Order: sequence, then C-alpha cells, then structure tokens
Amino acid sequence: MKHHKLLISLLSLYLTACTSIVPPQKPPLGEPLLRATYFQTADGVVLPVRRWLPATEPKAILIALHGFNDYSRFFDQPGQYFSAQGIACFAYDQRGFGLSTQRGVWAGVPAYGDDLRSFVKQIKHRYPQQPLYLLGESMGGAVIISALAKADMPEVAGVVLSAPALWARSTMAWYQTAALWTLTQTWPQLRLTGRGLHIKASDNINMLRALGRDPLVIKATRVDAISGLSDLMDTAYANANQLSADTLVLYGEKDQIIPKPPTYQFLQTFLATNNHTKTAAFYRNGYHMLLRDLQAPLVWRDIAAWLDNKQQHLPSAADSQAQVVLENFNRSQRE
Repeated sequence: MKHHKLLISLLSLYLTACTSIVPPQKPPLGEPLLRATYFQTADGVVLPVRRWLPATEPKAILIALHGFNDYSRFFDQPGQYFSAQGIACFAYDQRGFGLSTQRGVWAGVPAYGDDLRSFVKQIKHRYPQQPLYLLGESMGGAVIISALAKADMPEVAGVVLSAPALWARSTMAWYQTAALWTLTQTWPQLRLTGRGLHIKASDNINMLRALGRDPLVIKATRVDAISGLSDLMDTAYANANQLSADTLVLYGEKDQIIPKPPTYQFLQTFLATNNHTKTAAFYRNGYHMLLRDLQAPLVWRDIAAWLDNKQQHLPSAADSQAQVVLENFNRSQRE
C-alpha cells in the first residue's frame, strides 16, 4: 500500500526525524459536538465520522482509529461484521487525514490525544450502560496508547492494537534519526512517496489497488508529518507498559512496515506486567493491514471472541502462536 510504503521509504533512505513543525492548537471555542456525520472538537475542527450500528440495542461500543495517511473508511468491512455481532462501531478522520481540514498537515501528539478523549466522552454519554472499547491500527494504536497515559482519559473496557506503531527512535540506528532531523530543519514541506520499494502491506491486492485509486488516501507525505509520526511513536513506546486497560495486541508475522525486533522487545515487557489482562496474537500469514488482509475475517472473529471473553483462547489459536514465537525470541536473546 503506497501510503504505508512511504514510511518504509523514508526509513530506508535514513530519514527519521527528531523534531517536527506543528501548527499551534487553537484555544477552546466551545463544547465538543457529535453529530450523525461529523465530530466538532472544542477548538472548532470538524472531523468526519462513520458509524456502523446494529439493528437492536448494542451490547458493546467500539471506537476505531485509522493509521497514517489513511482515514475512517479503513473500518468499513470490519465495522459491518462487528455491527452484525451487536457491536456499535464508530470511526472518525483524524486531523490532517481523510476529509478533515488541513489535509496532510500533522496536528501534533497532544491534539490527537485530546480529540480521542473528547470523542470517547461523547460516545460514553450516548451509551452509558455499554462497555466501550478502543481499536487502533498502526498510528491509531499509538494515539490510543498515548491518550490512555493521561489522567483525564475516560476509563474504557479494553483496547485492541493492530500492528501498533511502536517503532520509537530509541530502537532505530543513529543515522536514521540524524538524516531526517536535517531534512526537517531545511525542507519540512518536502513531499515524499514510497514508489519503487516493493513493500507489501497486505496480500489483498484488490484492496490495495482500490486504496491507490482513493483520492482521500494520502500518497505523498510531508517530511514534517513523518517527523510528527516519529514523535507519536516515541510517546507511545514510552507509555505502552502503563496501559490501564485490558489489551489485545495483533501482529502479522509477514509485516513489512513495523519491524519485528522492536515489536517483540515491547511485548516481552508488556506481557510480563501483571496489571490487567494482556493478550498477544500473531498471525503466520498476516501482513501489516491485518483487518483488511485476505484472512481478515479470521482476525475479526478473534477480536469479537476477545471482546466477549478475554480469558479464553482465541478461536484461531493466534495467541498460542504468539507465545511460541516470543519464547523463541527470548531464547535467542539469551544465547
């Protein structure tokens, strides 16, 4: 997928930033507003909203956050599946993406977290009796982790992180972090693409082609936006072990976007902490876009099963696969 290739393109060219240029966040203009097709933030930014509602009163609520350069449509098929299971699903275009204002401009880590906290409060007000869950794909997962680290974040029943963007600078080589720092200082508005790198983000070729034709999927990304994403990954990586919610982490063993070493290193510590229920699920034939791969229905069923009962094994046995892989990784680290 071109917009995910872009991140690999930058890192392959040793371009990973240390600072970013972020527009100042406006002061609050009023209370956040949630309408049928949009969410207006306290500072007046309008974020388009998609929803997938069951025919009857929902048994649970799921808020989904898209990845870098993507937008809320990413959850269309999963949303239809979960709504058929009695789960009401919501997704919105995050600032700078999709049909939101200032498309292509990075809004800053605090702004993304503030938007999520406000949106969760609005949804909890509408559904006070139902358990509310968060699901984040890649960058969306990093936003969720960062937001949950704040004291004013409303309590949620659980979190699903699909290939979370946890590739922090501390896990990168020095030359990667140095080159984009220079480029960010000299040419922050330069737009780069990932053409010609042959990175495979999914085995669902028809879906990838459709994304390539979708005008709302960003194909050329500003350097300062990549820098901002790095800021977000740093924040998420630093706070991931403090997640104050039951958590399911999904990872495809064929993921060519988020590297294995930092993911495995994070999970080593994360799964060892005793607070809350924590489950990792590894999919042998899974790519970065697990929710839209050819085997995506398998992942959807696992998520639905986990939402119903976090203590039972997943139907696909992907949690058992994760345990085996991580044990082998731990053994190799000791040798």
